[in-house]
Parts: sequence; C-alpha cells; structure tokens
Amino acid sequence: MEHMLPSSYAPPPEGHVSHSRLEKVLRSGRFAITAELNPPDSADPSDVYDAARPLAEVADAINATDASGANCHMSSIGISALLTRAGYSPVYQISCRDRNRIAIQGDVLGAAAMGVSNVLCLTGDGVGVGDQPGAKPVFDFDSLSLLRTIKTMRDSGTFLSGRKITNPPRLFLGAAENPCIPPYEWRPERLAKKVAAGAEFIQTNYIFDIPLFENFMSRVREMGLDKKVFILAGVGPLASARAARWMRSNVPGIHVPDALIDRMEKSSSPGEEGKRICVELIQQIREINGVSGIHVMAYRKEHQVSEIINESGVLSSRSELA
Repeated sequence: MEHMLPSSYAPPPEGHVSHSRLEKVLRSGRFAITAELNPPDSADPSDVYDAARPLAEVADAINATDASGANCHMSSIGISALLTRAGYSPVYQISCRDRNRIAIQGDVLGAAAMGVSNVLCLTGDGVGVGDQPGAKPVFDFDSLSLLRTIKTMRDSGTFLSGRKITNPPRLFLGAAENPCIPPYEWRPERLAKKVAAGAEFIQTNYIFDIPLFENFMSRVREMGLDKKVFILAGVGPLASARAARWMRSNVPGIHVPDALIDRMEKSSSPGEEGKRICVELIQQIREINGVSGIHVMAYRKEHQVSEIINESGVLSSRSELA
C-alpha cells in the first residue's frame, strides 16, 4: 500500500516558511489572535479538548505551555499532539530548562511530523521558582541558540552535528519578549537579537501599562523591527485587586498601574471589571502601529477568552480565512 506523506512535507505557500494558519493570517495583514491553553494535571485528553474548544472559537493558534513557572503539568508536545489530532493549530512551546540539544532536536522533528507548524522558543524559568525546586536544570540552550538551531534544521536541513535531515521541519518560529522589564531601553535591543536569530513572530508578556508599551513600540519602529517580525501583545483579565497587586509584586516584568488596581478595588464585580479592562486594553493595543495581534492569557478561564475577543471588536474587520 502506498503511503502519503503528511501535507507538512509539501512546499509551503510562496513567501511562507510553513503551512501555519497563524503565519497565513499574519502575512495577509490581518490582526492575529493567539491564546494560551493552561495544561491540565491529568492524563485525560478530554481535559485538553475541553479547554481548547472555547479558545478555538476565536484564536488562530493555541499555545501549549511547557511547564511554565517551572511547575509540572501535561507536556507541551503531548498537548500539541492532541490539538493537531482535533484539527486545532498549536504553538508548541519549548523551554530550554529541561532538555538538552539532542532531546530538543528530536522533539522538534516529532512535533513537525505530527503536524505542528508553530514553535515558541523560550529559555525557561529557573527551577527554584517552581513546585519541585530540587530538580536539576539543563539550560543546554537559551532562547537565542534554540532559535538558531531550529532555523538551521529548517533552512539548511541539518542537525547541529551537520548530519542531513531527510525531510526538514516546516516551522514558523517565535519567541517571547517582555517590554516591561527594566532597563526598558534594553528590551528592543534584546528583541533585535531574537529577530537576528530567526524569530518571525513575538508574543509578549502581559501588557497593562499602555504608555510603557507605546514607548517600547516607538523604539521598535525606529529600529525597523516592526518590518522584520510580527509582534503579538500579551493581554489577560485581572481577577481582583488583590491578584493585580500580587502580580505586580511577585511576577518580574509585569507592571499593573495604580489606576487599574483602583478600578478593580472600587468595582462591585471585580471579575467583570477585569474583563472590561482587558477589552479596553485590546482596543488600545489594536491602534498602536507595528502591533500585529494579541496573545490572550486567562489562567484556568479559557471560557472568558471568546467573550473578551468578541466584545473587543477586533474580529469584526476580518473575513474568514480558508
């Protein structure tokens, strides 16, 4: 019996590096939406599908996180495999904390063979911040060397050893950025290094301070980086004033302005106020030159993502993409 190769081995469309829906949306000039799936502490695939369904209503791709915060959950590659089975488009996140270059290169080939088209390259949080601080960190790569490695695999068709890859992976490469970590003037320079290493799209951490983000984007435009990489700004709903204060004090690089905390404090329905603030942030971000989309993160509240996106109106100008 003749076996057909997966469509991922066919040449991508002209001007593209992959068959990714996310890449198609971004290169068409449409405002892209990605969303984060919070990995279950479970071996039941239905837990993944239950979380993915509301995200798929509005998202062009769904991020499968890789033990974020150095906490153990279902693996990113496992979630990505489940999502491709169901016809969803995953963003396979790779943290350099837990695997060496041999394992990572093998996982990249395996993910591509399963139909994964998007990869987000991360250095990863240190094990000391997670729930198993006695774990041994690897950090054979950082995000820059990981980007260069996968780009070599894709474009040159070889492993780092120089050995040939029979069918190279067709992957749209991404990285993370945090515009709100001081020194602020250094963040665009860091972004430029990731672009030079191979990043084609960027997902940022949470943006709550619009003026600070606008300053970052102004420098990005001055450097011409907005013409070289697609930037998706991270957003998400605040649960309460207490949660906002905790994020500001305990999560590096996240600044929640006092005005937003005051709004949450005064609201009789903090959850609804948090959603309204998120909608407003999306609408403001949409108007900033050089921003190509948003990345929505709502911890254990995937059902809210569809509501927030629809209320923001960012989908109203988009026609359906085949």
